[in-house]
Amino acid sequence: MPDLFTPLQLGPLTLPNRLAMAPLTRNRSTPEGVPGPLNVEYYRQRASAGLLISEATCIAPSAIGYPLTPGIWNEAQVAGWRTVTGAVHAAGGRIYCQLWHVGRISHPSLQVDGQLPVAPSALRPTGDAVTYQGMQPYVTPRALETAELPGIVEQFRHAAALALAAGFDGVEVHAANGYLLDEFLRDGSNHRSDAYGGSVDNRARLLLEVLAAVCPVWGADRVGVRLSPLQPFNDMRDSNPQGTFSRVVELLNPFGLAYLHLTEMGKDAPGAAGPYFDPLALRDIWKGVLMTNAGYDRDRANAVLAAGRADLVAFGVPFIANPDLPARYQANAPLNTPDPTTFYGGAERGYTDYPSLEAA
Repeated sequence: MPDLFTPLQLGPLTLPNRLAMAPLTRNRSTPEGVPGPLNVEYYRQRASAGLLISEATCIAPSAIGYPLTPGIWNEAQVAGWRTVTGAVHAAGGRIYCQLWHVGRISHPSLQVDGQLPVAPSALRPTGDAVTYQGMQPYVTPRALETAELPGIVEQFRHAAALALAAGFDGVEVHAANGYLLDEFLRDGSNHRSDAYGGSVDNRARLLLEVLAAVCPVWGADRVGVRLSPLQPFNDMRDSNPQGTFSRVVELLNPFGLAYLHLTEMGKDAPGAAGPYFDPLALRDIWKGVLMTNAGYDRDRANAVLAAGRADLVAFGVPFIANPDLPARYQANAPLNTPDPTTFYGGAERGYTDYPSLEAA
């Protein structure tokens, strides 16, 4: 029975352990979306993870939804990320880039020329946007025209090509947590009547087109995708999440992807994002490597791996506070206490100053 320290073959990569670092937005890039020396140190410190997944990385200026998040659409960003990937590789690690378009979860003040955010349908999410001027109510987004969707696909393809140039080991397509591709997948946010709305196959069309464009850049065995069937974050819901995501996973199988990254978030709030089902039931449909993420600790992670319900477990907050999390779990050592006040924005404090087990 595998545990967290059983190696795993992930496409061409041999992972020394089954602890992945989840994509974690930390809001510490430059305003131009360029990673700097502080980001280099942060990722280098955590290179002992079996796989690092970068913080969500914007594929275009119109994809931005939060201050100080990194991008991967121009050469300056590529150069910044190259210093990160170089440091991770020098430390013996492996790192994927998560490709991100926020869709309606943005604000005109974050968009070029103050334009409206875009979405599958002109439906305003509840809540407030995080902006450089503080919290501001979300606006009603502009529904994308059918003719614009090939341009979105091309943004993902271009970003994937730049991620390759930046030295990443693969890419993860972000289709979760209420952002653009997830907005297309779920019927609570997609009210379209064209070929990208209505049936599950139509709602999944944009994601499939994105993967069809990204996979030739990398090879499908270096491309992952993230889904969040029950995540209510960003005002998301679906009338039949089990039916929707069972079909989406069926449609993903033929690609031969590196992995499916499934977040179980929302399972503790049955009904909030649609009728409840166990997200790990999708394991019975998915034919490849499955990564799961749901506030796991060491013992729960070992249990889900031993039961064959997942092949990799992604950890978020534990990796924030413990740069050497694999060593701590292997030694059954105490963990550092995370400081939530430093999760988003700031400098070294709460980012690169958590002590390693050796230093402690």
